[in-house]
Amino acid sequence: MTNQEAKARITALSAELNEHNYKYYVLSEPSISDFQFDKKLEELIALEAEFPEFLSSESPSQRVGGTITKEFPTVKHQYPMLSLGNSYSKEEMQEFMARITKALEREVEYVCELKFDGVAIGIRYVDGRMTQAITRGDGVQGDDITANIRTIRSLPLQANGSGYPKEFEVRGEVYFPRDKFEQLNRDREEIGEPLYANPRNTASGTLKSQDSAVVASRGLDCFLYATMAAERIADTHYGSLMQLKEWGFKVSEHMRLCKTPEEVFAFLEKWDTERFKLGFDIDGVVIKVNSLDDQDELGFTAKSPRWAIAYKFASEQALTRLNEVTYQVGRTGAITPVANLEPVLLAGTTVKRASLHNADQIAKLDLHLGDMVQVEKGGEIIPKIVGVDLKQRKANAEPVKYIQTCPECSTELVRNEDEAKHFCPNELGCPPQVKGKMEHFISRKAMNVDGLGAETVQQFYDAGLLENVADLYELTYEQIIALERMADLSTRNILAGLEASKQVPFPRVLFGIGIRFVGETVAKKLAKHFKNIDALMIASQEKLVAVDEIGERIAESVLQFFADERNQRIIQRLKQHGLKLEVTESIELTSNKLEGKSFVVSGVFSQFSRDEIKAAVEQHGGKNVSSISKKTDYVLAGDKMGPSKLQKAEELGVPIISEEDFLVMIAG
Repeated sequence: MTNQEAKARITALSAELNEHNYKYYVLSEPSISDFQFDKKLEELIALEAEFPEFLSSESPSQRVGGTITKEFPTVKHQYPMLSLGNSYSKEEMQEFMARITKALEREVEYVCELKFDGVAIGIRYVDGRMTQAITRGDGVQGDDITANIRTIRSLPLQANGSGYPKEFEVRGEVYFPRDKFEQLNRDREEIGEPLYANPRNTASGTLKSQDSAVVASRGLDCFLYATMAAERIADTHYGSLMQLKEWGFKVSEHMRLCKTPEEVFAFLEKWDTERFKLGFDIDGVVIKVNSLDDQDELGFTAKSPRWAIAYKFASEQALTRLNEVTYQVGRTGAITPVANLEPVLLAGTTVKRASLHNADQIAKLDLHLGDMVQVEKGGEIIPKIVGVDLKQRKANAEPVKYIQTCPECSTELVRNEDEAKHFCPNELGCPPQVKGKMEHFISRKAMNVDGLGAETVQQFYDAGLLENVADLYELTYEQIIALERMADLSTRNILAGLEASKQVPFPRVLFGIGIRFVGETVAKKLAKHFKNIDALMIASQEKLVAVDEIGERIAESVLQFFADERNQRIIQRLKQHGLKLEVTESIELTSNKLEGKSFVVSGVFSQFSRDEIKAAVEQHGGKNVSSISKKTDYVLAGDKMGPSKLQKAEELGVPIISEEDFLVMIAG
C-alpha cells in the first residue's frame, strides 16, 4: 500500500468509525454489529502503526486509552464552575419562581433537566477539536484529566458540522451507567475483589485513574448541559442545547421547555417516581431560566446563579440503632455532635455515622442511647437523623446529654445567644483548633504552601515543632529532616514552599489567618478598605461596620481576634518573616475623571467585555454598583440590556449612557 493509499484508507476508516460511534453512543441507533466495528478498528490501528505520520489525535483509535498519567496538573477554569442553590420542597420552588417573576416583572420560560448524579466536567474545544478536560475542583480550578475524558466515546474528539465558535467550552456530568457498574461489580466478585459502593463514587475514582486504558474499559458516559464562549451560540439556554446536539454532543432527551410553573411542577412529579426506571442515577431536577438575556439580568450571588436552582428529591431513609454520641472540634472551635450507628446500607453506601448538628437538634429529637433512629442522606455529605421510633425505645434508655466541656482540652464550652452551636474558646491551645488553623493557613485558597498537607502538619505538631502559623516560618532543615519519612527533597520542597508563600497577597494572608466569619470575600473587602494589617488591627467597630457588607457579627469577631495579645504577637512574627500584610496590588488610576461617580453596567458591549468595562470605570476613579437607586449617577447600557433595569432607570431619572458616551467621558 502506498502512502497516498494508506492516508486515504485511514481517513475513510476514521470517518466511518466516528459516525458509528455517534450513532451508537449518542443516538443509541447502532447500524453495525460490535464485531464489525471491532474489525474496522483493528484495521485502523494496524494502518496507523505502519504509517504513524497519518495518526491524528482525533482518530477513533485514541479512544482505547493506554496513556499513563502519574499526576493530574491543576488548571484554572476560564469560566468558574459555580454550584447551584438547592431546594427540597415545592414551597421553596414556588419562592424561587416568585423571586424570578418579581425581579424581571413578568413570567418567564424555564428549562427543566435531570440532575445527574455524577462528576462535573468542563471540556474545551478549539477549532472544534477537544483540547482539554478539567474537573470541577473547587470551582476556580480543577484537575486536567484530558487523557481519561478522551476515552468516553459519546464525547466528540472533533465537533460535527460547522458554525461553532473558534474556542468554546462544554459543561457536563460524567456518570457510570447502572448496567456497566453492576457488571463491574459482578466481575470483581468473581475474582474475590471488594465491591464498589455506588456508581457516582466509582465514576469519580475511575476518572482519576492513572491508566486511561482502565478508564476506557469501564464504559463511562457523559451528558452535556451547558456551553460557554466569548459570543453566544443562541439566545436561549434551550436553543444552545439544541445547537450542541447538532454539533454531535450528547444532550439528554429527558429535558423539557416549560412555559408555566404548572409545567415545571408536572416535570418534578413525573421524575420523582420515574427516576428509578432510568439506566443511570439522578438525585433531582435542575430548573433554569431559558432566556440568556434574563439570566444576565438576574446575575449571580457569590456562590451560585440567581437564575437556576436544583430541586432535590426526598432522600432514602433507613432504620438503625444509635450506639453512642461523640463530639468533634472544628478549626473555629465549633463543636459538632456525631451519632455513631449500627452500620446500615443507605443509598448505596454503608452508613456508620450521622451528623446531629447541635444541642437543639438532640433536644428536638429527644434522643436516648440505644434508640432505633431514622437516618437519611438528604443534601448532606454525612447522613443525618430525622426521627426516632419511640415504640422500640427501652424503658431504661438514658437520654443523650450534651457535653459541657471540650472533649479535646477540657475547656468549658460557650454558646452565644444568637448561635446554634457550642464553641471551645481555647482557640490557641485546643489541639484540633491549632492544627485546623494551620491546615487552613497552608490551604490552596490561602497561602497555598507546596509540600505541606494535613498529615505533615500533624507530624510537625506531634513533634512539638508547631504551635501556631508563625512557627511554620521558623522551621529549619535540621528539624524537618530528622523526622520520620522526611527525605532531603521533601524537606527542601517544604522550605521552598514556605518561602514562596511570602509572596501571597494580603487578602489571602488575611483569609489564611483564620479570623472567624472572615471568609475569602470578607478578607478582600477588609484588605481593600484598610490597606494594611496595622490599620485593621486598630479599627473601631464603627469603622469596621462602615465597610461595605461588613456587619456587627463580623466586626465583633475581628475586634475580639485582635484584642488577644497572643494573636497580636503572631501577627508581629508574620511581619518579621516578610509576609505581605499590606495591599500592594491596587488599581492604577488612569485619571480621576469619574471620581465620585457610581455606575451600573448592564448588557453586552462591542469594544469591551463586561469585566473590562467595569475595570475601566475603576481605573478612572469611578465606582461600580450592582443595583439602580436614586444615588446611581449613570447606567452604562450595552446591547440587550435587561428591560426591568431600563424601566427602573427611566422611572428614577438616572442617566442612561452608551459605550460610546462612556468612551467620550474618559477620553483624553
